[in-house]
Order: sequence, then structure tokens, then C-alpha cells
Amino acid sequence: MKISLSQQIEEVKRELAYRGNVYPRLVSSGKLRKGEADYHVERMQAVLKTLEWLEQNETRIKEMLAECT
Repeated sequence: MKISLSQQIEEVKRELAYRGNVYPRLVSSGKLRKGEADYHVERMQAVLKTLEWLEQNETRIKEMLAECT
């Protein structure tokens, strides 16, 4: 099954929203340190930025790859 960039972006956004709801409770209950929660959110935000960049440049990337073959 092929999962498009837009579907991947959708999933990362869903995960970020989930973490936004769950992490504060985990931090307040002592099950997760705030710094660790922030770090994991930052990493997922970086994934989102990468996927969005790829989606914005998908046509150009495919054209460049086609030139190499």
C-alpha cells in the first residue's frame, strides 16, 4: 500500500495533536518529564517540516531524479 506524502503529513499532525492532549497529563502525573515531552514534540515537528518540504518540492525532486536515470 502506497501512503502519500499528504497522508503522512496528516498522520504526523494527528500524532502531534494526540501528544498535545496526552503529554501534559503524563507530565503532571510524573510519568513523563517535561523536558522529555518537549523533546519528543520537537522531533515530531521536525518530521512534519521535512514532510511538508518534500510535498512542496515533490514535482521538482521527481524531475531531477528522472534526469539521473
